[in-house]
Amino acid sequence: MEAYTDFAGVYDIFMEETPYEKWCEQVHRTLKRYGIAEGLVLDLGCGTGTLTELLASKGYDMIGVDNSQEMLNRAIEKRDRSGHDILYLCQDMRFFELYGTVKAVVCLCDSINYITEPEELALVFALVNNYLDPGGIFFFDFNTDYKYREVIGDTVIAENREHCSFIWENYYHEKQRINEYDVTVFEEEKSGKYRKYTETHYQRGYTLREIRDLLSKGGLVFLDAMDGDTKEKVTPLSQRIWVTAREAGKEPAGGGDYE
Repeated sequence: MEAYTDFAGVYDIFMEETPYEKWCEQVHRTLKRYGIAEGLVLDLGCGTGTLTELLASKGYDMIGVDNSQEMLNRAIEKRDRSGHDILYLCQDMRFFELYGTVKAVVCLCDSINYITEPEELALVFALVNNYLDPGGIFFFDFNTDYKYREVIGDTVIAENREHCSFIWENYYHEKQRINEYDVTVFEEEKSGKYRKYTETHYQRGYTLREIRDLLSKGGLVFLDAMDGDTKEKVTPLSQRIWVTAREAGKEPAGGGDYE
């Protein structure tokens, strides 16, 4: 089954403890540090639009791109309730197209890890570089190879909620460095009966060194990295890493030095 189809309907329930507000504050601080306090921002792999909405509340003009129309349908429902002027596009992040450039691109919640071929990730980074304004900022996170190999690989996670439950079975393929996980959901329907369905997802673990190399291949300039949990320096035990990179290759209007 294609990822994030049926599961889109319960995604927000199982992600309700995700610290989106804190992530939004970190994004906002980072963008302001580089002089971006307003303007067009792309949320790449936006999912159901929770972070997109929060960034719109900060005053950014948001665009959301995701490969799942089912996830975007939930994002559009949120947009209709909030009244934010957000443009949503159903596109594969490996081939996304915009109408022009943006001041910043944000890609969180380990969307990067769904790009399981390094060569394709370099192409994603090249597209990001292409659609950034001169000196524009790319802020993203990724799960490390250490996390998949030592923390969640070959584990089973189960959670019960009021109207749905899920079983999340992980299988780490060390040679390919791919974490396969089967998510089985039991969702209560209006009749009171439960419907069972399963989706299979694949994510690749990366190291910071690999990410820096792929950023360079994509034409971006690496600026900074931090442990996504501790907000401190990256260590060999870091499970999620936040990275800040910058556009390179375009001349700003009137010239200028971005080095």
